Parts: sequence; C-alpha cells; structure tokens
Amino acid sequence: METEMVQLSNIATITLNPAIDKSVAISNFTAGEVNRVSWEQSDPGGKGVNVASFLADLGFSTSVTGFIGIDNASIFEKLFNQKNMTDHFVRIPGRTRVNVKIIDEVKKTITDVNYSGQSPTEQDLIDLKKKIHNLVFDHDWFVLSGSLPSGIPTEFYAAVIKYLKNAGKHVVLDTSGEALRDSIHEVPYAIKPNIAELEELLGRTLTTEQDVLNAARTLVNTGIEYVIISMGKDGAMFVSGAESAVAVPPPIVVKSTVGAGDAMVAGFIAAKIKGFSLEDCARLSTATAMGALTQLGPKLAETQVLESYMQQISVRKIVD
Repeated sequence: METEMVQLSNIATITLNPAIDKSVAISNFTAGEVNRVSWEQSDPGGKGVNVASFLADLGFSTSVTGFIGIDNASIFEKLFNQKNMTDHFVRIPGRTRVNVKIIDEVKKTITDVNYSGQSPTEQDLIDLKKKIHNLVFDHDWFVLSGSLPSGIPTEFYAAVIKYLKNAGKHVVLDTSGEALRDSIHEVPYAIKPNIAELEELLGRTLTTEQDVLNAARTLVNTGIEYVIISMGKDGAMFVSGAESAVAVPPPIVVKSTVGAGDAMVAGFIAAKIKGFSLEDCARLSTATAMGALTQLGPKLAETQVLESYMQQISVRKIVD
C-alpha cells in the first residue's frame, strides 16, 4: 500500500454538523448510579472531519469545510495544522457540540450520548456555498458526510450534489434518514449506508446477504456507481454496476467505534484514486476501518499494520 503524499489537494470534505468526540472509560458502567471515570480523551470530529483526517493518515492532502463554533474552534484548528488539512470552515457563534462515548472495557460495551448541533443562519449558509464554489476549481472529489444541523432543509445535500455533479466532480455521500432519502435522487457517485440506514431508506428488512445485494442493486440501477454497505463484524459489501464483493475482516479488539465508517469512506476514495480493482478497494476500505477501530480518536494504525490487515481480510466476489 503506497502512502506518498498526493501533491494536489483534490479531495474536499463537507461537515455541516461536526462534533468534539469525548471518550470516557467507565468500568461496569451502570445507569442511575455513580460512575467513576478511569480515563478520558477529547478529539475533534464529525464524519467529514474524520474522513479527511484518515485520508491524511493515508498520505493524502485534503481540504475541509462546513460549520464550527468559534468558541471552541482551536481543537479543530490544531488537528488541521497537524495533518496538513486546508481549513475552509465557516466559523459561527457559539460552541461546536460534544458527543460522549462511554467505554466500558469490562462489559465490552460502548454507550453513545449525542448532543444536537448549532443552527446556522441564512448568511452562514450563503458563506458555506461560497466556500464550496471556490473549492470546485481545484478539487475533484467531494465527501458530504453526517447529519444536518437543525434549521438546514433536508434538501440541502441534494442541491450541493447537483451543483458538484454539474461541475464534473465525484461526490461521495454518507448520511442517513431524511437527508439521505431527500438527496439520493441526485445520484451521487457513491454512498455508504449501514444495514439499518439501508433498511430505513428502502422501507424493508434485510435479513440475508441476497437481500442486502438486491437492495444495493436497486440503488446502483438508479445510476449510483458504488454502493458500500457496512455490516459490522460481518464486514462490508461493495456493489458496482459490473460486480459485487464482500470483505470480511479477522477478529480484532475494538478500542473505539468512533469514525470506523468514515475510515471506510476514506479507504474507498484512496483506493479509487489509486485505480484499484473492486476487490482491492474492498480490502483497503475494510483495512482502514479496522485501523480506526483499533485506535482511540480519529487516527489510523501504522501503515505496516494496515498492510497486515489487508492480507488477513477475506474478499469474495458475489455472483448475481
């Protein structure tokens, strides 16, 4: 796996509802009782921020935009400087939200407590659109990730996808719920739902591998070039117009689930830029997700570890 720095910063991620991910470790966590924290860690996050951070670990230079609160922007700015991520975020009044993950290393559970985000104004949206317009001139890939903050219409992603596609860009969409449903008709280049998100989108239960494949094929038939479905410990399914494959990782010790899906998106984009086959896309994407699951915070395992993971991942083609 090559990790040379890409000279042109041609990947931009858009994160409208970022968060500071606060991980706290509590052994034998019990609701309704006094719980003591053994360690804690705070990391700047949000799905698009995570994607850019993982791409930086893979050797790519990226640009980031969206909204962050001016009162606690410094934690994001430090990450951007450390990882050579070009900062195009719109600063808005107040503080970026905090999401809490309670990690119980005894019970081997992770409990999420997610806050709602800030509400950008109409002027904030105008400022963001200007940022995206400027990024179009020297970026080929755009990643739209995460939830929409309150007050932003669910059709916002659809409008951005349409604009970027008209400019000839590759658009990867990773969102859920109404934001996904209201933007899918603009046919992004790739999407990455998990099983629950795919079931919600299509309005039916997916119980077998064939069910999942049929669901992905339904979306590919609309013109989406790649549908990637993350399936937890069962790995991920990668479906294109011509072929399909399932990648299954070996058992690993999970330290944190923060950003695993975002790492998969980063691995997919890196693989496509490098011209990998679908099977090798599946290997790198899954290895990158594993690299995030075994770390705390938005960072990957070392390159040699990712290469080892790639060798251990089982990839098989699916015959329709």
